[in-house]
Amino acid sequence: MAEARLLEHVPEKRSVRDVGFAGGIVAILAILFVPIPTFLIDFGLALSIAFSVLILMVALWIQKPLEFSAFPTVLLITTILRLSLSIATTRLILAHGDDGVYAAGHIIQGFSRFVMSGDFVIGIVVFVILVTVNFVVITKGATRIAEVGARFTLDAIPGKQMAIDADLNAGLIDDKEAQRRRRELEEESAFFGSMDGASKFVRGEAIASIIIIAVNIFGGIVIGVTRHGMQLSGAADVFTRLSVGDGLVSQIPALVVSLAAGLLVTKGGTRGPAERAVIGQLGAYPRALFVAAALMFVLAIMPGLPTLPFATLGGVLAFTSYAIPKKLEAQRQADVVKQKAAEQKARDEARNSVKEALKTDEIEISVGKQLASQILRSPAEIANRVGKMRRKFALQYGFVVPEIKVSESLQVPAKSYQIRVHGTAIATQDMRIGELLVVYGEGGKPDVPGEEVREPAFGMKALWIPESYASEVRREGFTPVDNLSVMLTHVSEAVRNNLTQLLSYKDVRTLLDRLDPEYKRLLDEICPAQISYSGLQAVLKALLAERVSIRNLHLILEAIAEVVPHARRAEQIAEHVRMRLAQQICGDLAEGGVLAVLRLGNRWDLAFHQSLKRDAKGDVVEFDIDPRLVEQFAAEASDAIRKRMAETPAFALVTAPEARPYVRMIVERMFPSLPVLSHVEIARGVEIRSLGTVS
Repeated sequence: MAEARLLEHVPEKRSVRDVGFAGGIVAILAILFVPIPTFLIDFGLALSIAFSVLILMVALWIQKPLEFSAFPTVLLITTILRLSLSIATTRLILAHGDDGVYAAGHIIQGFSRFVMSGDFVIGIVVFVILVTVNFVVITKGATRIAEVGARFTLDAIPGKQMAIDADLNAGLIDDKEAQRRRRELEEESAFFGSMDGASKFVRGEAIASIIIIAVNIFGGIVIGVTRHGMQLSGAADVFTRLSVGDGLVSQIPALVVSLAAGLLVTKGGTRGPAERAVIGQLGAYPRALFVAAALMFVLAIMPGLPTLPFATLGGVLAFTSYAIPKKLEAQRQADVVKQKAAEQKARDEARNSVKEALKTDEIEISVGKQLASQILRSPAEIANRVGKMRRKFALQYGFVVPEIKVSESLQVPAKSYQIRVHGTAIATQDMRIGELLVVYGEGGKPDVPGEEVREPAFGMKALWIPESYASEVRREGFTPVDNLSVMLTHVSEAVRNNLTQLLSYKDVRTLLDRLDPEYKRLLDEICPAQISYSGLQAVLKALLAERVSIRNLHLILEAIAEVVPHARRAEQIAEHVRMRLAQQICGDLAEGGVLAVLRLGNRWDLAFHQSLKRDAKGDVVEFDIDPRLVEQFAAEASDAIRKRMAETPAFALVTAPEARPYVRMIVERMFPSLPVLSHVEIARGVEIRSLGTVS
């Protein structure tokens, strides 16, 4: 009920205010025609002075010019108020000037006595100077600035409108923010246009003041001599004093308002109060203050010049040049502390929010409590080694893998660690606190006591030994590995096996944005007309799934542009790209310039060839093979591959081009890191060393 009553009274208060404002305007117009007594004249002149000072203070303290967009209207009202008061005082001067200097009120008498120092010639000179300063200096400059500002603002409207529309279409701002910016743009253009015209009010008032004071002087002298029988000298003294006093009373507020207009239009794009803009920028260069202080001291010791004022100013400037850097440094430190506190608060709020709970780290290593006490003792070392690992992946595979978060977790067994990708655990491994791991593979194991295990990264045979046997196994030619190295090696291999999950759409767009302008034009030709950006991402993922680097992205785009008019499936496009990247693939796999290969025998080449079903155009549409043949091939391939792995660590399995994806599909279940190449992916000039066949 109280809110309802409040809402009922709001329109009434607003209407009362509107009526009061309209009544004030009518009263100002009435002064032009209705004679008013001297005490109301004094009140009106005091109101004019107070109103002018208020306008100046507002112009000094506003943040930006648009916050005082009503200034042209206010300027018109104050101008009409001063002119109406000048007409009222003219009426009193001409009608009652024979009564003396109090004929037009005490304020005009006080100004005539205080400013003119008892001599009306001084008053005339001061009045002319004030009019000149107001009319020639302040008003003319402010008018020119407003005119240029209005012109530039109007010329810039189309570009600013397009920028607002672009930000809206890009999703950087919402509809409300776009409407607010458009409204602000309209207000800015209207404000500078109004200021261009409003400055003419001040110029017209200055001209009117000169005319009014001339009319008052000559008309008053004529009326005083002819109507009131005054002496010419007496009439000239009285009416000149009154006229000049009236001119000063009206011209001083006009000068104050003109100064406010000049401050408003010269503010330009500077935000904040005028004192912050002026004093802050003048005091931002201590060396300039120091040079100015040195010049003041030099002038202070010059013969014939007063020492005290120059020395005082020099001391003030020198002290300011010394104090400002300390103040700026203290302010900077306070801002840093405040910013850190705000960031910490934002992090705490984000950590406690429900949305933060839904986020998952792309790569995370969760370490058990006991293992963390050993591994996480040196966070700087972990961060350094993880950074090196990410740089190595970036150089090797052509994109930056996400940051790897290492944290202690109570959900993981105390002596274990867990590797997670997008929140899903892909590997969990137990460790031995205070022991070292010796990897010996298929060779002889060290002659020391220990527990036989499989190394977590590659599944090779290894032995956990106490740290006290480290020097002994080194003498036998083995290299003991600490827990941190074991874990990071495991993480490195896990990242290699999950490159396809780690290449996000954002990463793809980042890679494309770094292309040279020529390849950006090629990209514009094929995307999205022939292949979408998500389709391009699928091709890159298909390459990374077999550990083919995408560092030569320009070659990949050229290969895609060649085949995309004829093939739409990502798998077909990826096979063509692999053929174009043959030199790179063979170069990455070759050891000492020699590529070791294990070929598929004729029997299995024929079996896979007969399993490929084709359409009328000859394209492979289906892979149909007897499951018993798959089991038999897997067994024979596993035996042959394990035998060669014991002899040659790095080699590739080679098969027919059309069967290669399906051979890879079967082999990767047993040997994820074994590369499978087709005959067309063997680059020319590469030396081949055959390890035999799978047959």
